[in-house]
Amino acid sequence: MEISLRQKLTEDLRQSMRRRDSLRCSVIRLLLSAVGYAEMAKQVPPGSFGDPDIIGVLAKEVKQRHESIEAYKTGNRPDLAEKEIAELAILGEYMPKQASREEITIRARQIIAEVGAHGPQDKGKVMPRVIAEFKGKAEGKDINAVVTELLAAS
Repeated sequence: MEISLRQKLTEDLRQSMRRRDSLRCSVIRLLLSAVGYAEMAKQVPPGSFGDPDIIGVLAKEVKQRHESIEAYKTGNRPDLAEKEIAELAILGEYMPKQASREEITIRARQIIAEVGAHGPQDKGKVMPRVIAEFKGKAEGKDINAVVTELLAAS
């Protein structure tokens, strides 16, 4: 039986506490806290988020780290950038394998055919379905680029 992402995070938190790995402890605690806040925001019972929802929160945290790293590098703060890079590496361990542009293109073509989209004006019908399918597996800007390209060609 495959364990859920929440169970894996909880077990990894215990292990990192035993090993006295303070950075890993802090990152996992922060992630679990972010999941809890997301559950509160959606007004669902604590612990009710499944793997796709947790991956969504995880993707948001990863994106935040990328933005922070850029800001710290721009602000000439390599010490803080290094800390964010270390946190990003830990968060990356829990991210699913990222989808390639080719995978996004193939699935987007299928969805375009399913919805019967015929041009850029139908982007609103296609985007939500493609984004839902690749939640946490691809960035929104990459999905947007592929869908825009495909709809412009049709």
